[in-house]
Amino acid sequence: MPVLRPHCRPLCSKRRRSVRASAPRWHADILGPDYQALTLHLRARAVPSKDGNDIAATPGDSTAPAQSSPAETAEGEPVPVSYRATLVRHRPARRQGGETPSPPATKPAVLFIHGWSDYFYNTGLAEFFTGHGYSFYALDLHNHGRSLTSHELGGYVADLADYDAEILAAHAVIAQEISGSSVTSGTAGGNVPILLMGHSTGGLIATLWAHHHPGLVSHLILNSPWLEIQGGAAIRRAATPLVQLADLRPLMRMRVPERSFYWRGISDEAYGEWPVDKKLRPPHAFPVRAGWMKAILAAQQEVAAGLKLPMPVLVLLSTKSMLGPIWSDAMLRADVVLDVRSLALRTLSLGNSVTLERLEGALHEVLLSPQPVRDDGYARMERWLRGYVGQ
Repeated sequence: MPVLRPHCRPLCSKRRRSVRASAPRWHADILGPDYQALTLHLRARAVPSKDGNDIAATPGDSTAPAQSSPAETAEGEPVPVSYRATLVRHRPARRQGGETPSPPATKPAVLFIHGWSDYFYNTGLAEFFTGHGYSFYALDLHNHGRSLTSHELGGYVADLADYDAEILAAHAVIAQEISGSSVTSGTAGGNVPILLMGHSTGGLIATLWAHHHPGLVSHLILNSPWLEIQGGAAIRRAATPLVQLADLRPLMRMRVPERSFYWRGISDEAYGEWPVDKKLRPPHAFPVRAGWMKAILAAQQEVAAGLKLPMPVLVLLSTKSMLGPIWSDAMLRADVVLDVRSLALRTLSLGNSVTLERLEGALHEVLLSPQPVRDDGYARMERWLRGYVGQ
């Protein structure tokens, strides 16, 4: 859910993740025969221990210091020192057998990044893009969804720049498939810009990644992006000192309301339409930790300072938020996660070519809303794509 470079502490350089180069090996995905998944293996050069210190420990790295016991979280669970991310692609099968080849590279490939404590399962989104001639990919970030290795540390990063390597690795694979040229895993895929799309925290991650890698992103679509904290800049400034404990105890759990309202609105086990796997997307989300919250606030501060993104940007938002503590059926037609008013105002900080679409009755994930609302969302997105991508 920053370049972070200006905000990065010296230890951040130790946390950068590298990707082991290997030939892509796609395998069957949980979404069915039209989907394949590729595991991207990552190495973490440092992880926080329960006392807040970094432990440099890379599996198979003979230079790593010996440890008598593995690092532990504040709750005593071992801290993983290796990570993986998962790239998913949509390749619709032909009706008369065989796999449909990749669309011709006349349009940018699409890479979708999910929100915090989430994973990719919106098959309608994939079908929309491939149906319009785009190659579609989605990335389950490390410690999320298909890439989850620890529920206790699910979603934890101390710096959103920690996601850079896996997004670069995904881009390299996509560029190789689109261009047909050989690209080293974990490096930028040459001059092959993509259409980057992100939801919620994934929208914040995608925004900053596009800012730091403008030559690799031709268009940016943001679905309820978490560009600002609930309540706006004043609340963000007030909250910043409260998370300074992250320097001492990055894994400290913060006391925040644990509600399942969003899950109720999307899951077919409650009021929604979608088969959401509770093992991959827990109803109450992951624990909120001080180090992660500090990373979010730093990223949002960078956005607030102004990004001047050079690519066209589309932002999809609900017209209404309902953030109260008591469930109401009206929450089935509102964003129950983020303050859409603050988000709408913050879009002014993105760049000079930003389109904001507000949808009446939309959920936090606009394209998981009831069908009339999401049909409207897809229609608006199609109109924007015709105008800015063409063809």
